[in-house]
Amino acid sequence: MKTQAILVLMSILLGNMVIAQELKGVNYKDGNQELKGMVTNNSGQNLPGVLILPAWKGIDQEAKDAAIALEKQGYIAFIADIYGVGNTPTDNAGSSKLSSQYKKDYKSYQGRIQAALDELKKSGATKIAVIGYCFGGTGALEAARGGLPVEGVVCIHGGLAKAADRPNVEIKSKVLVEHPADDASVKPEDYDGLVKELNEGKADWQIITYANSKHTFTNPESGDYNPVMAKRAWNHTLMFLDEILK
Repeated sequence: MKTQAILVLMSILLGNMVIAQELKGVNYKDGNQELKGMVTNNSGQNLPGVLILPAWKGIDQEAKDAAIALEKQGYIAFIADIYGVGNTPTDNAGSSKLSSQYKKDYKSYQGRIQAALDELKKSGATKIAVIGYCFGGTGALEAARGGLPVEGVVCIHGGLAKAADRPNVEIKSKVLVEHPADDASVKPEDYDGLVKELNEGKADWQIITYANSKHTFTNPESGDYNPVMAKRAWNHTLMFLDEILK
């Protein structure tokens, strides 16, 4: 058993070393706030780009794995730092507090996304799309709502609601929402409100709902992980990116 445990640990460490070698840290700023994102090793080439918005704890393994997988598909991938250096939450309570602040102050959230988009452009990206997980999925929708210069956005088990006093506006970027059917964090009225918002915004949109799936169904480290539906969702993401970026 000890030998098996040691082998598992070595496998994890080696895997993390590979990830570290294939992603590079990028220091950038939004105003006076220092930020540190990550970019794939193919930066500097003229390739389509994908901005990844991580979940509520900041840059995590799911975001890193997505970046590596996207590089293999021929994209420059950049993982955004939304909270900034020194502000990364250490627990769920802190994550909830910080992410809620950005959801409420959506213009600041859009500004942080734009700062990351600027860095991705500096990395050589031509056409750009945004994908986001959970809190980052909400950010993907905010990129569309804010008219940020992207071809399309993918919201992966993100929050779908926005404040009731915010008007629905024209949405020019294409929108894909990957929604787990059993997501307890999304109310039926939030879902219906998003459909209304996208229709009134004359958006090119689609929502794919995944059966038997709870909130973080794409994350292998989550108890909600559904490998079958996660694979389908990833394939849908790649199909969408291929259509709008290549």
